[in-house]
Amino acid sequence: MTWFIQAIYFLTAVAFIYALKQMSHPKTARQGVVYAGVAMAVAVLATFLWPGMHNLGLMVVALVVGSAVAWWAAKVVAMTDMPQMVAIYNGMGGGAAGTIAAVELLKGELTPAFAALAVLGGLIGAVSFSGSLIAFAKLQRLMKERPITFPGQQVFNLVWLAVTVVIGIVLVFKPVVSLIVLFFLLALVFGVLMTLPIGGADMPVVISLYNAFTGLAVGFEGIALSQPALMVAGTVVGAAGTLLTQLMAKAMNRSLANVLFGAFGAVEQESEIEGEMKEIGLEDAAALMAYASKVIIVPGYGMAVAQAQHKIKELMDELEKRGVEVKFAIHPVAGRMPGHMNVLLAEAGVPYDKLFDLDDINPEFETADVALVIGANDVVNPAARREGSPLYGMPILDVDKAKNVIVIKRGRGKGFAGIENELFYMPNTRMLFGDAKDVVTKLVQSIKQY
Repeated sequence: MTWFIQAIYFLTAVAFIYALKQMSHPKTARQGVVYAGVAMAVAVLATFLWPGMHNLGLMVVALVVGSAVAWWAAKVVAMTDMPQMVAIYNGMGGGAAGTIAAVELLKGELTPAFAALAVLGGLIGAVSFSGSLIAFAKLQRLMKERPITFPGQQVFNLVWLAVTVVIGIVLVFKPVVSLIVLFFLLALVFGVLMTLPIGGADMPVVISLYNAFTGLAVGFEGIALSQPALMVAGTVVGAAGTLLTQLMAKAMNRSLANVLFGAFGAVEQESEIEGEMKEIGLEDAAALMAYASKVIIVPGYGMAVAQAQHKIKELMDELEKRGVEVKFAIHPVAGRMPGHMNVLLAEAGVPYDKLFDLDDINPEFETADVALVIGANDVVNPAARREGSPLYGMPILDVDKAKNVIVIKRGRGKGFAGIENELFYMPNTRMLFGDAKDVVTKLVQSIKQY
């Protein structure tokens, strides 16, 4: 029976890897999620067959409760709130890994080598759990989104981590209950301290980082418990999350250390831009797009907040009826999680072949009659090309090179980086202030008249 269960674990591990491969492309991502879900269900059912398994009743109760909560969340959580949901699920995975480590350490049956892995997995899992909760609170606007800092914060955090690690080393050889409790409390607090100085603009990196943390924690616990399924699943998630974190940091031209410790966006920069923002009326904006040959739409977090993706799909349809070529420019870190804009537009029914990443779409802005920016800010700021700017070197969408730029924005505030957007003051840019959903709805109505 043990051999049979291990064979099932091996097959499910292969299925996880294949599912991850499917998730790498939008057209097969949904299928990949289904494969991964089925594989996980099979692995969980196989665990019930393990010889000598105890507490089967509690396991069933946990599965029923967990499944019910997940089903409810999937039904009621809006697509615009996916970043918060991903953050909280990352945290739950890390919390589960940390709990497993705590239980194994309390048993006191691990060898020093396996105890070291349990401590390491417990530390990473606890940090992922509490850090993800702070990320959730920031995304949900339950607390300040900008970095929260205090004098000497980095030194304080480093000392706190060092004390936690020292206690963890002691636990490897002397797993005393009081030290175990203290170790996990310190680890949980460190997760909070680590996340507080990270602002909303860096949430895509934070989410992918904690995803990697959760995977690594699960992988270490799998080794400590000699469970191949946990080893493989955790390692795959950890590797994928690490790679994604690096890609997100690269997309902002910043190191991971700068993201974690730079408190980027904590202080708003004083504006030194000459000129003023120029507004455009709804009718003029509608006419400009209705008679255009090519329109490139650039979605951002403001689109998500306004839940305007369905109205943008209507706008695309109306323009294409008039022979206008419509494309979408997606920046890698637009929104609050990797692929945030892709998910929202896919939900609204925008075809995948209409979505283009930064490298593919940038050369086309020069041939676009209109670039319509909806709720994006830092990812379209030309200041990133200017030395001395905090954004300098960050790859941006070359929106300013379009013949005409229309920016739909709720107000005149700065982006999450706290930097004034030079695009808004350029001669070819016009501002259309208001709620994105309401403005796009009126644009569609106006375009129908042409």
